[in-house]
Amino acid sequence: MESTMNQKEKENKGKEAKIHVLKLFWKMMTYKPGLYLINCILWALIHVEPLILGLIFKQFFNILNHNRTFTFDLIGIVAITLAYAAGRMINIYSGARIDTRHRFIMSALLRRNMFEGILKKPGASSIPCSSGEALNCFRDDVETIENSISWTLDIIGNIMFVIVALVIMLSINVNITLLVFTPLVLVVGIVQLLSSKLKKYRTDAREATGMVTGAMGEIFGAVQAIKVAGEEDNVIQYLNVLNKKRHKMMLKDTLLSQTLDSIFYNTVSLGTGFILLLAAGLMKNGDMTIGDLSLFIYYLSFISDFTSFFGWFIANNRQAKVSFSRIAKFVKNGLPEETVKHNPVPLNPKGLMEEEDLSVDTDKISNLERIEVNNLGYCYEASENGIHDVSFHMEKDSFTVITGRIGSGKSTLLKALIGLLPPQSGSIKWNGESIDKPEEFFVAPHCAYTPQIPNLISDSVKNNILFGLSEKSVDLEEAIHSAVLEQDLKGFDDGLDTLIGPKGMKLSGGQIQRVAVARMFVRNPQLMVFDDISSALDVETENKLWSRLFEKRKATCLVVSNRRSALKQADQIIVMKDGRIYAKGKLEDLLESCDEMQAIWGG
Repeated sequence: MESTMNQKEKENKGKEAKIHVLKLFWKMMTYKPGLYLINCILWALIHVEPLILGLIFKQFFNILNHNRTFTFDLIGIVAITLAYAAGRMINIYSGARIDTRHRFIMSALLRRNMFEGILKKPGASSIPCSSGEALNCFRDDVETIENSISWTLDIIGNIMFVIVALVIMLSINVNITLLVFTPLVLVVGIVQLLSSKLKKYRTDAREATGMVTGAMGEIFGAVQAIKVAGEEDNVIQYLNVLNKKRHKMMLKDTLLSQTLDSIFYNTVSLGTGFILLLAAGLMKNGDMTIGDLSLFIYYLSFISDFTSFFGWFIANNRQAKVSFSRIAKFVKNGLPEETVKHNPVPLNPKGLMEEEDLSVDTDKISNLERIEVNNLGYCYEASENGIHDVSFHMEKDSFTVITGRIGSGKSTLLKALIGLLPPQSGSIKWNGESIDKPEEFFVAPHCAYTPQIPNLISDSVKNNILFGLSEKSVDLEEAIHSAVLEQDLKGFDDGLDTLIGPKGMKLSGGQIQRVAVARMFVRNPQLMVFDDISSALDVETENKLWSRLFEKRKATCLVVSNRRSALKQADQIIVMKDGRIYAKGKLEDLLESCDEMQAIWGG
C-alpha cells in the first residue's frame, strides 16, 4: 500500500513539475490578442503617465526655488497639470472597463474548459474529487490565475515606468539611483527562498477547504437520514475535525502571506528612508536641487510600490502553478495545456446559440432500427466485479428487461452501454454503425436515461422536467400524464411552479422518480433507458406508467427491473448472473427452462 501511495505522490510531483506557468499565461494572452494588446497599452499608459507629473513637479519647485513671482510659467504648469489629470481619469476609466472584460473572458475560458472536461468524461467518473473541492477550483483557483494574467499588465507598465525613471534618475545622481533598486533584489531573494512553502501551504489550504465544503454539501443533502439515525452529534463532531484542519492550513497560508506583505513593506520603507537621508546630505552640499529631490521622492513612491507588487506577483505565480495543477484534473488527460485551450466563450445569449455544437449530428445517424451489443465488458478497479462478454440486440419499438439478483451487473450493463462507465471491451452498434463514444452519442434525441436515484435540482417541478428546453417546443402536459404525475401536481401548493428543494427533498421517492421520467418523456428520445425506476412505485402506479407509455407513443425501452409488471410487458428478458448473461428469451420460456428466472419470479 505504501509503495502505491509513494508512486502516486511521485506521479503528482512529476505532473506539477511539468507545468510551465509562463507558457500557459502566454496561451491565455493570445486567446484574445487584440483585447489583451489594447488592455496592455491602456495600462502601460496608466503606469507611465506619472513620469510626466514628476517632471512637472520638478519644474514647479525649481521655479519656486528661484523666488519667481506668479508668471506665465506657473500658469502653464497649472494648465498642463489639469490636462494631465483629465486625461489620466479618462485613461483609468477606459482601462478599468477593458480589464474587467478581459478578466471575465480569461476566467470564463478556464471554467468553460473545466466544464467541457467534466461533461466529456464518463458520468460515473466525471469529477475526480469531492464536489466541495471542485467548487473551490471553479472559484478560488480560477480567481488566482485570473489575477496573475491581469497583473502581467501592471508588471509590463511598471517595468516601462522603472526603465524611464531609471534613466532620468541616473542623470541626476547615480549612487542614490542604484540604492533605490536594492529593496527589489531583497524582495526577489525572499520570495525565492519561500517559494516551496508558498506552494505547499496554498495546496494544503485549498484541499482542506474543499473537504469542508464537500462535507457540508453532503450533510445538507442527507439531513433527513442524519436525523432519523440520531447522528447529529457525530456529524457535527466530524465537521469540527475538518474545520480544525482547515483552520490550521488556512492559518499557515494566511500567516505566510501576511509575513511576506510585512517584509515587502518594511524592506521598501527602510530603503526609502535611507535614500532620503543621503539626498538631504547632497542638497546641503548643493549637489541636488529641490526640484530634483521632489522628483526622487515622487518616483520613489511608485518604485517602492512596484518593488512590493513585484514580490507579490512572483508569489502569486507560485500559487498559480498550484491552481493550474488542480484545474488540470478536470480536463482531457489531465494536461495543463487543456485548461487554456482556445475554445469559444460567447458573452451574450445569441453567442450561446452560435457556440460550437458538441453534440452528435443527428442528421448523420439514421433513426433507430436495431441496436447490437457485442462482447461488452467493464470491470471496476481493484476487483473483478462488473460485466463480461455481454452480447444482445434490441429491435425498434421493443421492450427489453434486464433482470437478476443484487450484484449481478444489471446497472453496470446499462451504464457501460450509454457511456456513464467507459466500456473496456466489446462494441455497440446503432443500425450497424459502430458507436465509438457512447457517452456523447447516447443523449437526447437518441437516448434518455432515468437512474434508480434521479438527480433533481433545487428549482420548480416544471424546470426540473424541462431542464433547459423551451416549454413551447414540447408537449409538457402529455409527458406529465405519461409519467403518472398529474394527480400529485394537484396536491402541490403551486402546481408545476412548486419548489422541490435540493435533490427533490420535498418530494417522496416515487414523485422524484416520476419527475425524472417526465423529464425523459418530454425529450421524445428514440431509446429510453430505465434503471429500476419502479423500486419506489406502488404496483398500481407502475402498471399505469407502462400502459400509458405504450398507449400514446411507440418507444424502444431498455429497463432494469425484477417487478412482474415490467417482466410481463417484455418482448425480451435478459437474465444476469455474476456479471454475465445467464439466459435470454421470453418470460414463458424462461420460467420453464431457467432456474435463475424462476427464483427471481418466485421472490
